Amino acid sequence: MATVLICRRFPRLSRVTTFSTTAKWKTESGSNKSKQKKEENPETANTSTESAATIQLLNPLDYRVLYNPSAYAKSRAASQQHAARSSDQALGDTFTSPGTTQVQHTRGTTSSQALPAVRNVLPKPKSKPLLEQTISAQLSAAQTKEEAEKEKTEMHDSKEDPRMFQKGRPEYRSLSYDNFEPIETLPLEEGDSILHSVAVCKGSQSPGTITDYFRKLSRLPVEQHAALVSELRFNILCRCAVKNITLFSTSDLIDILKACIRLVVPPTHPLLNACENEFCRRVWDMNLDQLLLVADCWRCLERSVPSYLSILFSYANMHWKDLTLPQFVQLLYIIGEGRRSPADLTQKVESMILKYLDSFTLEEVGAICLGLFKSLSGISDHVMRKIADRVSLQMEDMSTYALVNVLKMLRYTRIGHLPVLKELGKVIPARIPTVNIQGIMHITLTCSSLHHFDEGIMAAVAMSLPSKVTYCRSKDAAKFLWSFGCLDYEPPNEEEFYSSLIEQMHRKLHEFRKFPEHLLTGLLGLAFVKRFPEELIDYALRDEFVQKTRSSKYELKKDLFTLGKSVEIECPGYQGNRLPPQLYEEVTEMVLNFAEQEIYVRPEIVEAASLLESMLGGPEYVKNHMILPHTRSSDLEVHLAMDGHPIPFNLKDSIADKKLKDIGVSLTDDLMTQLIKGTSNSQSPMEVEKEAGTPGQERGEEARTSRTGDPAVLSGGAVIADARLQVEPKFGRCLEAPSPLTLNRQPQGVKLAIQVSNRNQYCYCSKRLLGLHCLKRRQLRQLGYVVVELPFWEWFPLLKRTRLEKLSYLHYKVFNPALLSRAG
Repeated sequence: MATVLICRRFPRLSRVTTFSTTAKWKTESGSNKSKQKKEENPETANTSTESAATIQLLNPLDYRVLYNPSAYAKSRAASQQHAARSSDQALGDTFTSPGTTQVQHTRGTTSSQALPAVRNVLPKPKSKPLLEQTISAQLSAAQTKEEAEKEKTEMHDSKEDPRMFQKGRPEYRSLSYDNFEPIETLPLEEGDSILHSVAVCKGSQSPGTITDYFRKLSRLPVEQHAALVSELRFNILCRCAVKNITLFSTSDLIDILKACIRLVVPPTHPLLNACENEFCRRVWDMNLDQLLLVADCWRCLERSVPSYLSILFSYANMHWKDLTLPQFVQLLYIIGEGRRSPADLTQKVESMILKYLDSFTLEEVGAICLGLFKSLSGISDHVMRKIADRVSLQMEDMSTYALVNVLKMLRYTRIGHLPVLKELGKVIPARIPTVNIQGIMHITLTCSSLHHFDEGIMAAVAMSLPSKVTYCRSKDAAKFLWSFGCLDYEPPNEEEFYSSLIEQMHRKLHEFRKFPEHLLTGLLGLAFVKRFPEELIDYALRDEFVQKTRSSKYELKKDLFTLGKSVEIECPGYQGNRLPPQLYEEVTEMVLNFAEQEIYVRPEIVEAASLLESMLGGPEYVKNHMILPHTRSSDLEVHLAMDGHPIPFNLKDSIADKKLKDIGVSLTDDLMTQLIKGTSNSQSPMEVEKEAGTPGQERGEEARTSRTGDPAVLSGGAVIADARLQVEPKFGRCLEAPSPLTLNRQPQGVKLAIQVSNRNQYCYCSKRLLGLHCLKRRQLRQLGYVVVELPFWEWFPLLKRTRLEKLSYLHYKVFNPALLSRAG
């Protein structure tokens, strides 16, 4: 028996330049069998022995000490993203992840070294071998019996929890298989006697006798079931049943299915094949109770029966008006477990929900929402709001499981029902410690998907998570990171919280090979809050991983683009893998094309750009574009000199604009003489044009008068630009400092990045900025821009006001003395 010692660098995302941290691991020896179990359940790894590791972290740019973090919101619809989402959200706010429609999503990690771009700027990625060795060592560690028991209580039992609603009415006994029905155990001697009779008779028993044998054998002690199913005489009994399948009564066939459930017969067993075919043949001769019961048995056997379900749904559609309340709820439950929604039942389902809404138990409301969510069934906002109204009034009396199912559907329909969200903040924090990890994930993901920030909920999740983190699947860990990053929330125990999740991401590294979207989801969530674990980023940007993303069912190029560019800007010390320039060019073109069609043309942006051109002197003074395409939202860029005067820089757009505009030359006698005779009596053509003036020039003169007429506007506002102010992001390669010659040619001043924001960039019903947009503004400042916002709560109301009022507002925003002072 060998003892394995593990030495591992444990990533603590510290706020100091250099530090050392000690990671505790308990290591246990075990047999080969226990090691194999461990690989199946690596999250239960536990290790003893202590080792110290020192991590060198470079000081990030724009480093600030933050002790009390705040909040975060929104998720990637990784599950699926609702079609009603705004185009800004579709491009700018939704990353792969977290997600969404079926967000199991929807959106853990572990790091050996943390990349900071505000936390730590990565050291060189020489630790890849250590990472892989550590992962391998962890996967082979032994799983203790105590941990196995703990895991058993933590794991979500998909067969039991979804069926809690069935205990609320006696009618469900005839519609579903009762796993808790008391059964008298059959003595082993009697079981052996039955098998002996089967061997002797060799299939000559009657259908009734065969059914009775199945009933009795299923009552054998549970520990005997596996041996029985592989027993030759039991297989003879099964062949006998298959041979006589058409002779059984429907109730006898159902009893055989129930026996198979108790005996845990494999879902592909030949007996079950024969039973499925026979039930499909008999559907129209059965009643709805029997049909629903058989469907429930197939679910308990974990057997996919699409043909049977299709016939069941057709039957239900024909007899829809006859459905009782329990039959309707059980049908929706079956629809959800079958993961498909019959299109012709959608409107009927909604009408039935409204009909019985006040009569449903709270558990039934949860079961209905889960069925709709799992089957990706569309539901109208009206019906979903009615359900939410009911839940908001009785949430305290609702089980957490049922409540989580309602939250899943709110997330899927993207309805921010404020009464439910407010009540959730009162009810759920106290329950968090007793909720399993998947339930906690769905609660957190709902908050982020709906952009709802509740510090009480998020803090309770953060405090509870570290002790449960080993139960996180890869997507759970990723969605936790996404949710906290999206809401830009760093909890009071942020170091413990993030370190535990990053460590879990390392443990689950093998899962990311199959589900690359989860790794990107988690890393983007970390990037939002300025955390960059080096080894995970290096792994995500390597060519092999990028190739895996191409086979994902999600579009991951934009996520890779955002991650790669964020690392370039915020982690200048990073020397690991980079994305190929071709990918940058491809995604940049994709994003810019979308922006030209959907973002630049939005009324609030077009109006701001037009007025700024009028105020500053023409299109050469303003540029409506994406300074950082990887952040997927637009900017209005303006350059000001040290004295506050605007600097023309957008010459390309200006030339194009002038080509399209009439310069406004008047047809005078002198001009006609010149055109006819080729000479001018008094003025040259240039003088004539200058005298006439272009509309843009007239606007410019007016703007300059208003700008320079009041000396107080510029008092104390001389802006001295740092060399970094002139560095613009060059996409497709690492950021480089401009050459001295280039800097000398550029006039000193300040570059403004004017943000025309909208409500999708903020948490729901608040002025709290979401993580992606916090990241964008942080990176703009890091590149030397001064961020100026036209917040939607100020700018949108002004769109209905006079031109003069809007110009006055923009004038104050651009030439704000306080702003210029801070920039200087």
